[in-house]
Amino acid sequence: MNQVAPILVFDIETVPDLETGKRLHPSISKLDDGDALTALIAMRQAEAGNDFMRLPLHKIACLSFLWVEHGQFTLKSLSLNEMSEKQILTTFFRAFAKKPILVSWNGSGFDIPVLLYRALHHKISAPALFNAAHKPDYLYRYGEMHIDLMDKMSLHNGYNKQKLDTIAALCGFAGKGEMDGSQVVPMVQAGEWEKLTTYCESDVLNTWLIYLRWLILMGKADIEGCEMLSRHTQDFVASLVNQDGTLRHERFLEVWQEPV
Repeated sequence: MNQVAPILVFDIETVPDLETGKRLHPSISKLDDGDALTALIAMRQAEAGNDFMRLPLHKIACLSFLWVEHGQFTLKSLSLNEMSEKQILTTFFRAFAKKPILVSWNGSGFDIPVLLYRALHHKISAPALFNAAHKPDYLYRYGEMHIDLMDKMSLHNGYNKQKLDTIAALCGFAGKGEMDGSQVVPMVQAGEWEKLTTYCESDVLNTWLIYLRWLILMGKADIEGCEMLSRHTQDFVASLVNQDGTLRHERFLEVWQEPV
């Protein structure tokens, strides 16, 4: 694998933005946060038939990313228990100064628009997202600066889009396990930040491993090189521990078993 630019694989987990929700719906503006959340979810259910908020009403609770450069890995999570949403965004946007290849799963459909709306909310400048010298920028759907694997694999056709968990299982990776995005709000409410960041990081790791398969599929990397990176990834993940010394991604490593 001839890596020219750094690779930045990322994922976000969100909760409803109650502050904006209360401004948008004056009828719930004086409710406490718990009742306002219940009311906001009920209104969205009535409007859309599900509780998935409109993209501007997603507040970032956690942003996890994997930085790959010169064969070295850095895995980090930025979350609301340690910094404000504005700090999460500004910290993440600094990475684009090095013009990495951005990799995501449904980043064009969800993560990137949410980042843009939240940056708009916080009056954050992020010109690096829009200016990639003479190349198409990170927002250009058909370019190579941002590889949205879900979009690429579906041939940009919404009917063909698949869940990350499905493709991870197809490739022998760990997937999400028994967790999904519906559990993010309860985790935040319970202050289970370690559980949340581990979940978000697992999505990033699954996305990275699928990206290696994508490189093989595209003929941009050979099988031997990607298998070496996969083993390197496994060793790296096995080195990650929680504050109490326990293995951070034990489930991920136990389930990960690529087909021969």
